[in-house]
Amino acid sequence: MAGPKIRVLIIDDSASVRQTLTSVLQEDPDIEVIAAASDPFAAARYIKEEVPDVITLDVEMPRMDGITFLRKIMEQCPVPVVMCSSLTEQGSETLMQALEAGAVDVILKPRMGVADHLAESRMMIRETVKGAARARVAGRKPAPRPTKVEAKLTADAMLMPPSGRAMSKTTEMVVCIGASTGGTEALREVLMDLPANSPGIVIVQHMPENFTRAFAKRLDGLCNVSVKEAQDGDTVMRGHVLIAPGGKHTLLERQGARYLVSVREGPLVSRHRPSVDVLFRSAARSAGSNAVGIIMTGMGDDGARGLLEMQQCGARTFAQDEASCIVFGMPKEAIARGAADKVIPLGAIARELLHATAR
Repeated sequence: MAGPKIRVLIIDDSASVRQTLTSVLQEDPDIEVIAAASDPFAAARYIKEEVPDVITLDVEMPRMDGITFLRKIMEQCPVPVVMCSSLTEQGSETLMQALEAGAVDVILKPRMGVADHLAESRMMIRETVKGAARARVAGRKPAPRPTKVEAKLTADAMLMPPSGRAMSKTTEMVVCIGASTGGTEALREVLMDLPANSPGIVIVQHMPENFTRAFAKRLDGLCNVSVKEAQDGDTVMRGHVLIAPGGKHTLLERQGARYLVSVREGPLVSRHRPSVDVLFRSAARSAGSNAVGIIMTGMGDDGARGLLEMQQCGARTFAQDEASCIVFGMPKEAIARGAADKVIPLGAIARELLHATAR
């Protein structure tokens, strides 16, 4: 028997966007759009009648902007909020503020006219909303997890599985981290705890293209380590963190004694691009026991297989614990597969990372 549907309230001043999002979401039998409001004042009237499981919220609206409404919602009636924005640099900076104010995730306003983009957008929009419904927000019980499982590509779509042979250790270590829903603030906490001479780190955080650049820029201004959006051919260096760009896969490669990243086009893997599974598998192949793998808060199972492959190739592996996750999905799947050497709270990740990479 099917469980209760995820009830969604859409808030956007564009009638066409409201119509498109309603259509996209209601194609999924696990989702019900209970209302579509043109501004926060209209939305407030709907919320008085029925509190939704998830709100999708436009950033720029007349009478009250999305950030102001988000802060009011978090104070008065905490509900998981997914920010909805067009693809702009200025919008990306604003969305970083929204995530810090309590939004759990970000989606791009649907791009119309290109069939492939629209098909991929539909899948990602629905998965983002489902992830938000599972998010822990103060004073609210998460919605039940939908039981429907859709077919999806694995990391085989990008590269062959690792051989399984443990690689000899070199003098340098590399750290690979994967996160999704709730990961932006969790990653900020981890990276701010790291000293300037930390080992090189490569991160996949599920975010749309362009937003990862703003995310990296914000982290770079807060942390002792240097943080930037990864570019093809970037070297993984001590004291530097590379954030996989949204819309492309990022792989770890080895050239002699150094590591670099390869940024590539490709299909959605585990319903995502970038995919944690792709990064982790590349680390298993290229770094083996010279790597540390960490899987953090997020919906779904992206990264669970890859973390197991890293472990089997000699890497040290960690999973964030349930109590400190916004959504205990990706870590839960990795733990269930036996892929995590250790399960640790968010506040201990930086310390364990440094300990595991110490020589």
